[in-house]
Amino acid sequence: MAEEDSSQEKTEEPTARKKEKAAEEGNIARSKELNTSAILVAAAVGMLIFGPAMAANLLDIMKFSFSFDPNASWDTKVALGYLEISFVESMWSLLPLFLLLLVAAFFGPIGLGGWNFSTKAIAPKGSRLNPLSGLKRMFSMNALVELLKGWGKVLIVGSVAVLVLVGLKDDFISMVFEPTIPSVKHAAIVLAWTFLLICCSTIIIAIVDIPFQIYSHTKKLKMTMQEVKEEYKNTEGKPEVKSKIRQLQREMANRRMMADVPDADVVITNPTHYAVALKYDPQGMPAPMLLAKGVDETALKIREIAGEYKIPVLEMPALARSIYHHTEIGQEIPEGLYVAVAQVLAFVFQTDQWKKGRAPKPDRKPSVDIPDDLKSDD
Repeated sequence: MAEEDSSQEKTEEPTARKKEKAAEEGNIARSKELNTSAILVAAAVGMLIFGPAMAANLLDIMKFSFSFDPNASWDTKVALGYLEISFVESMWSLLPLFLLLLVAAFFGPIGLGGWNFSTKAIAPKGSRLNPLSGLKRMFSMNALVELLKGWGKVLIVGSVAVLVLVGLKDDFISMVFEPTIPSVKHAAIVLAWTFLLICCSTIIIAIVDIPFQIYSHTKKLKMTMQEVKEEYKNTEGKPEVKSKIRQLQREMANRRMMADVPDADVVITNPTHYAVALKYDPQGMPAPMLLAKGVDETALKIREIAGEYKIPVLEMPALARSIYHHTEIGQEIPEGLYVAVAQVLAFVFQTDQWKKGRAPKPDRKPSVDIPDDLKSDD
């Protein structure tokens, strides 16, 4: 029993199909801290870049809002007109910051895990309303990690805030002795840089959280050995299906092979069990090439096609067996068979010239020698 339980432990890394299926369900690694850090840092940078211009525009809007004729203050249309203009101008002033935050809010979540959209992730689930499941999540290891992470954020952000404020104490003191307007500008700059430095401290939290989220996500997707076997079986298919696929592939390969037989220069046979079709083009081939080969029924089909297209057929058992066992379709014959095949091709050429009345009849079919390492007795 113990061995059975041990065999069901999730010790195997998730397969590509497991990860793909999890992504389809919206279950991918995400880091909330990365998203938070991206938005906060973007806001701080945006305040530094666009802050002076926004402040100047908002100041102008404020001046405009209080510059109308007091006698018209009782006119509702005038007040609404001023309100509309102030609102539109305010939105235009804040638009660059809003756009920057929108970009950060979009790219922050996909910084880890990439872009993923799944309707299954937002579909209602009854298990989420189960109080027992809620209690289990409250006292889980993940809840403990989140608690420790919360304390870590307080310590890191608080420590950075204290260090920044201590480092800028001279600026705070000097602002007391400055005129009002320069003091306000000085305070705005100091606050902007303070905000940026404190926000940057959240990057430390994100750097720690990202590896943890990847590890936690991978651990959650781990599989038992049985699950891996089942997935492989479902992916690759049942043995009888794979056997049928291989059979169809062989039939297609045979059809392609038979289509090349009419291009052969000679067919060498065993005489009934083996047949090989060879082609040689002195202008484009360094050596003769095997176009087709087969045994029994396939060999018979090769001989039939050769007879139909008047391709010379020679019975040379030893050479046919050697070429069949040592050469693959589409490959050149082994170097050790060059002389033997050259003699066969020369005989075929002389026979063709004799039939055309251009040369004397060849004496006899050539007797070829097969190297010992290329002989086959099958």
